[in-house]
Amino acid sequence: MASTQAKLLQNFQEYLSVEKGLSENSIYSYKYDLNKFKTYLENQQLDFLEVQTKDIMEFLVEERNRKISSKTLTREVVAIRQFYKYLRDEKKVDINPTDKIGTPEVMRAIPDHLTTQEVDELFNVIREDNIYELRDKCIFELLYSSGLRISEACNLKLSDLDLESMSISVEGKGGRERLVPFGEKSLLILNAYLSKSRSEILKTRSCEYLFVSKKGSYINRKSVWRLLNIYIKRTGITKKVTPHTLRHSFATHLLENHADLRAVQELLGHIDISTTQIYTHMANKTLKEVHKKFHPRG
Repeated sequence: MASTQAKLLQNFQEYLSVEKGLSENSIYSYKYDLNKFKTYLENQQLDFLEVQTKDIMEFLVEERNRKISSKTLTREVVAIRQFYKYLRDEKKVDINPTDKIGTPEVMRAIPDHLTTQEVDELFNVIREDNIYELRDKCIFELLYSSGLRISEACNLKLSDLDLESMSISVEGKGGRERLVPFGEKSLLILNAYLSKSRSEILKTRSCEYLFVSKKGSYINRKSVWRLLNIYIKRTGITKKVTPHTLRHSFATHLLENHADLRAVQELLGHIDISTTQIYTHMANKTLKEVHKKFHPRG
């Protein structure tokens, strides 16, 4: 059982790094708090997948009795909540036992994003005459131009792609499906990848997934994260960039150009519009900087 619990935590940490793009310090905090919760469960002869709401409440009561600070308690609730949200999305549990536990008031961090110039700089360093770089450019194009999560891009199948209507059928978190459009640039790079790269990588092998690895299977999230780091090092970009940064950039740039918030919510596949609203702060900050720099009364 212990090895299963450790594996669940390891997979969650990889998700926080690759998909959410969190810093090493943030991931360490999640790991620390969840290991504390894991130790408590082991003393109760429980594992993560058996936990009910009352078990979490009893853990929090015990923590409060230890006179820990309210800030630490809030952080622990956030860690447990995010962990079970992840397990629910991955279909490891049927329900999220934290759903009935009040959400603590915490300041939501504004995610980093690339400017349009930095996006262009990234795409310009990726060669299209190399079959693997062409594949990678196509992946990054869909992350940025369609706002896909890295897991959604990796799980795309050929049958999800409709080149004629320029749209993709995407299965998001919790198995929720949505139809996502893509533009002319995406169509060009997709056609190039399908005609010049994908068949060359596969050779005589077959694969139902859109993006394929050298081994002839689907390309995984960790590989995409590693490849993106390689390309970023070719640029002058000094920010920490993850695959999720391209999704953040997609949303921010839409809102900077006055896209409707509800439409952006649909494109991103967010259930709660408050999740999407975080990007309005990013867009507003950028617009204020432009106004200050270029307006005569800035």
